Amino acid sequence: MSRKAPKYVVSSVAALGGLLFGYDIGIMASILQMELFIEYFDHPSPLATGIIVSSLTIGCFIGSLLSAPLADRFSRKRTIMLGALVCTIGSAIQFGSISRAMLIAGRFVNGLAVGFLSSVVPMYQSETAPPENRGRMVSLQQWAITWGIFLAFGIDYGCSFIKGPKQFRLPLGLQIVPSIILLFTMVLMPFSPRWLVAHNYISDARRVLGRLRTYGHASAPEVQEELRLIHETIVHERETMHSSYWDLLKYPNRRRTFLGCGMQFMQQFTGINTLMLYAPTIFRDIGLNSIQSIALCQAINGLVNVISTIPAILWIDRWGRRPTLLIGTICIILFYLVLSLLMRSYNTLASESGTDASESDQNGRSVGIASISMVYLVVASFAFSWGPCGWLIPSEIFPNQLRAKAISITTSTNWIANFVVTLLSPVLLHAGGWKLIMAFSLVMVINLTVIFLFLPETKGLSLEDMDSVFMGSIWAFKCPFRKTKSLHCLSSDSAVNTLVQNEVLNSVPPSTI
Repeated sequence: MSRKAPKYVVSSVAALGGLLFGYDIGIMASILQMELFIEYFDHPSPLATGIIVSSLTIGCFIGSLLSAPLADRFSRKRTIMLGALVCTIGSAIQFGSISRAMLIAGRFVNGLAVGFLSSVVPMYQSETAPPENRGRMVSLQQWAITWGIFLAFGIDYGCSFIKGPKQFRLPLGLQIVPSIILLFTMVLMPFSPRWLVAHNYISDARRVLGRLRTYGHASAPEVQEELRLIHETIVHERETMHSSYWDLLKYPNRRRTFLGCGMQFMQQFTGINTLMLYAPTIFRDIGLNSIQSIALCQAINGLVNVISTIPAILWIDRWGRRPTLLIGTICIILFYLVLSLLMRSYNTLASESGTDASESDQNGRSVGIASISMVYLVVASFAFSWGPCGWLIPSEIFPNQLRAKAISITTSTNWIANFVVTLLSPVLLHAGGWKLIMAFSLVMVINLTVIFLFLPETKGLSLEDMDSVFMGSIWAFKCPFRKTKSLHCLSSDSAVNTLVQNEVLNSVPPSTI
């Protein structure tokens, strides 16, 4: 087995949490258009539809806040396992829903699980990954999210041919399968080495680093050096800062907190979840009528999302975070502008003809096809930029002492923004869809400005280097950071051996990989 295999296995297994996240996002998109679903749940209004969809995000918000104390006390690994268990329960409730209230309750429970997973999975991946591949490892979560969305769209399409309540029940219940797989495979995964050091399990941390970095050679110099650096940083943080939420608003963490929350907030206001959840509404507005054709276009939308995330996985550690986000944002702005103008043109053609423009006019059909293409291009632009970077950057910029609390806050910001977007999107799309798309393009101009001015480059740096990055100027475009050997004072190898001999073991955790 390759020496690189363990880190990929660990990150890939944890990324199943992202698959559950993506499946929950995508599964309701086409279900909301199914006539059997609409009739069974008493023809929900646009506002009621928004409540059904956004009930997930309320649970996500609460789950992300609860994830910090759980991840710090019981470990990142066990919190991921808890998320998988809760997701199994929520999926079962949705599968058996006999009323709108029961459906909303099931989505809320699933939201708690997604809140745990969306906070802790990127944290776990970031803490187990080597600096040179951290972007790739955390991007696996985003790729898993896109696979979850694609699978949900594909299952919706297949189930659209079923007659009877199983048409919408089966997609809601199938999420139980990956959640159970995640629950049992995480048992075999290691604890985060940084969590182990923070809880004085030094020898276990060295053994885990050996398996992750040198395929079992725990005495290798690079393992000793990384362990020493982790320990020195954690000891320094304990001596110089408190582990409280208030410390996130104090210098030098205040800048990181605003940037992390800003990244998550801005990610939602790219409008991606509007396109993922309500693209069927857009497709219907531009002339698609049958549930099968809408579900097929939505499945293609999910496939575009999957394929377009691959470049980020392969090259984000080479490109860097800043260039990736800047290029992606510019593309999204342009494609949104074109999409809004095309939707406005289609509405004009439809009003002039007094019927569906796609059926009565060749120009209407062309505008409809072009609009669908623009939706796909926006999704592709998001997939290689804001998709992975929106989760990667908050997972890597905070100090170990505050990382769990900080990521829970940044992730909860994501879910607040998500709640607003998913609640209001169906109402705004009903009132005038092209105006909402135009508004997203203007928001992206603001996002572009913030990234250019304030986001520093972090590729290739260890998590322990981030203190030096954020001690500098807030103007990221003026002061690019370069790692130097003087950042940390490294002790001799004997210091690590002495550390292991004198470690305090509260109780040995379950054996790691």
